Amino acid sequence: MSKKRILLIDDEKSLATVIQACLENLADWTVLKAESGREGLIKAQTEKLNAILLDVMMPDLDGFTVLQELKNNPTTQGIPVMLITAKVEPTKHDQYAKLGIVGVINKPFDPLKLAEQVAGLLGWK
Repeated sequence: MSKKRILLIDDEKSLATVIQACLENLADWTVLKAESGREGLIKAQTEKLNAILLDVMMPDLDGFTVLQELKNNPTTQGIPVMLITAKVEPTKHDQYAKLGIVGVINKPFDPLKLAEQVAGLLGWK
């Protein structure tokens, strides 16, 4: 089986480095990073991906705008998307599911459990 490839779209550089290290070292996945919504959209269209981890609060395009663009593009609409955010309300999880989001990972998260959490949301266990 080929190595899983995940795109992380998050403007917080230090946090993105931690997430990348967790997923690459603990799960042996390849993690590509994008520091903005626009960069993430370009990488999503040009890279072969198994999933996208998407921050909600970003300066150029917020996560929901990026999600809408991904879902509207035939090249990217089938890629599973998870939100990673500190701004998630548990009461909105049903709304997120209707938007096609496979799950939400809350910040702060446990770095040692992150890969397991991602795998569980994606059904990779």
